[in-house]
Amino acid sequence: MTTATKETTPKQKSDVVLHYLRPKKNFPHVWCSGCGIGVVMGTLVRAIDKLGLSRDEVVLVSGIGCTSRLPVYLDFNALHTTHGRALPFATGVKFARPGMKVIVITGDGDALAIGGNHFIHACRRNIDITAILINNYIYGMTGGQGSPTTPSNAFSTTTPYGNVEKHFDPCELAKAAGATYVARTTVYHTPQMEKNIISAVEHHGFSLVEVVSNCHTYYGRLNRQGDAPSMLRWFKEKSIMLSKAKKMTEEELQDKFVIGVLHRADKTEFCDEYQKVVDAHQGEK
Repeated sequence: MTTATKETTPKQKSDVVLHYLRPKKNFPHVWCSGCGIGVVMGTLVRAIDKLGLSRDEVVLVSGIGCTSRLPVYLDFNALHTTHGRALPFATGVKFARPGMKVIVITGDGDALAIGGNHFIHACRRNIDITAILINNYIYGMTGGQGSPTTPSNAFSTTTPYGNVEKHFDPCELAKAAGATYVARTTVYHTPQMEKNIISAVEHHGFSLVEVVSNCHTYYGRLNRQGDAPSMLRWFKEKSIMLSKAKKMTEEELQDKFVIGVLHRADKTEFCDEYQKVVDAHQGEK
């Protein structure tokens, strides 16, 4: 686990992203040119900066995959864990330091395949963790295999004739499992993403922000969606704000996806409930 360095203040808005980068980390980064993960990284640090949190107050936790490299470049307390296990590690951090803002950076494969069971139970517990799930519909780091979010009939290196499986909707899964803040946005909608991240971190309970992102290297190429700008235009055309979607028919929403704050609920938080038990029985033999 790496820890943050001494806190300073960025001089102006243009310095915000640079201010939060690890000074001794080698660049350029590992992501393909035009990858949406860099957009998420910039938006995340701007959100943290607007929240007024110091680097010592934040813990970034990740597993394995393209998305999970993000905390490596940022100068916060960071925990880079094993594949699919980011949420259990984050749960341990939250238990040990309940005052910390714990943010998990994960991908569709990392969170919903090998980590699917952990994802469900983190939602069920409603533990105060923010999960930013960067969904690019495919395994990017390991060769373009199909993931739990790869759409039906879409192509990947493991579904060369089209995906016959039904895909997961991460937001619907999180709502059903008990998460109390659920939002979806895209790497095209950066102002909305920033607002969603701020709201998720401020929310007391398990928060999911699904960020639909582009993997033009694999998903875009295999599904003939073009380069990074082309995929961003696709996100713009296919996404519908929740307020507008409520006025549309199922036929009008066909082949579209809804963005915005999809679910918000009040429910007791897990660490709070655990502390009540500790306080009630402390000192008993």
